[in-house]
Amino acid sequence: MGLAVRRAGVADVDAVAPLFDAYRQFYALPPDPALARRYLAERLSRDESLVLLALDEAGVALGFVQMYPTFASLRAARTFVLYDLYVVEGARRLGVGRALLVRAADEARAAGAAGLTLATAKTNLAAQRLYESLGWKREDDFWEYALEL
Repeated sequence: MGLAVRRAGVADVDAVAPLFDAYRQFYALPPDPALARRYLAERLSRDESLVLLALDEAGVALGFVQMYPTFASLRAARTFVLYDLYVVEGARRLGVGRALLVRAADEARAAGAAGLTLATAKTNLAAQRLYESLGWKREDDFWEYALEL
């Protein structure tokens, strides 16, 4: 399978939005294509996130990654939070997720980042295996907390 991974821009919102909506549904949220499109358009037009899009040789969108630039105070360095990774069901186990993660690391390095972080569901074992196969390490030293506002 021919596969290309490239950085997405505002012009790609209509290609990425259905993937983003499917990603949200994977995590048990209701379908909302308008919200998915609006959210992505805002992030990309404001340069608030970096989105990578995986396409097959016919230009069909197979998956995406969205990551957000931030800083790690203790490391005194730029980092990225890889928040979203989704591959369409028919393209899973074909290397699409791996290609997206490799390109995400390349983009972070090129931006001078000291690292990437991500969180995944404890039940998402397939994703955990993929991350670990690429050298990602599970953080055992800290607990993550969240406050709903």
